[in-house]
Amino acid sequence: MANLKDIRQRISSVKNTQQITRAMKMVSAAKLRRAQENIQHMRPYAQSILSVIADVAATHRISHPLLSQSSESKRILLVVINSDRGLCGAFNNSVNRYVENWHNKNKGKYDQLDYIFIGKRVADYFKREDLNAVDVMLNLAKDISYVKAAQVAEKLMKAYTGGQYDEIRFIYNEFKSAISQNLVTETLLPVDVSQSTFAEAEHQFATDLIFEPQPEAIIDELLHKHFAVQVYRCMSESVAAEHAARMTAMENATNNAKDMISKLTLTYNKLRQAAITTELIEITSGAEAL
Repeated sequence: MANLKDIRQRISSVKNTQQITRAMKMVSAAKLRRAQENIQHMRPYAQSILSVIADVAATHRISHPLLSQSSESKRILLVVINSDRGLCGAFNNSVNRYVENWHNKNKGKYDQLDYIFIGKRVADYFKREDLNAVDVMLNLAKDISYVKAAQVAEKLMKAYTGGQYDEIRFIYNEFKSAISQNLVTETLLPVDVSQSTFAEAEHQFATDLIFEPQPEAIIDELLHKHFAVQVYRCMSESVAAEHAARMTAMENATNNAKDMISKLTLTYNKLRQAAITTELIEITSGAEAL
């Protein structure tokens, strides 16, 4: 059984850990608020761009390489977004295990299956696996910006329009709330506008519009803009979900530390009381012997 000194040291150690987890929770909460505001503004913006693309494309029957659907997708690129750090509960493992299971089930269905890993945790997890990682990106949470996302989007669009891939999908944790994240697989290329327009039925706007520049040029510019925004949104969703998961994990750790301190303090008091009682009995017995 541990003595009083050992228990005191353990209580002190748990208190120090509790201070760290409480501070990490506060930092994650502050970062989450900023990331959440960013997402709340970005989601309707991304949807608005897609709606305009869909309406213009449907009205003028415009085709574009980023809109064209392959008859059969045999060459797939999966962009997997995860964290560079731990201490965020099941955030990293849920993505890693999903990708691992999906790959094992589907690797025989495609002629080409490549991966881009964004995040140290996912890159390290699959370092020794047979997945073909064509690129690895780190420090997403520190360096996330629209400029960086646009650079990534440009590389992906070149690979897609060059015929290297039939589909480009993103796998990431979507932010739902401070206590909930949803693992999603989203196909970003080719761009799907079928569910984003009311113009499909009539193939025209409510009024006859004159476009300047030409609709083809507008579609081309908007598609590049849309894809860059979608890449940035996926990255931002993952970063916000990471902060939420870490905040929740640190809150749970802080509460667990509080419970542990209470139990250790109770044990300490019981041992101290028993020691005092034993000393009193020894003193009393000695006095009676005299």
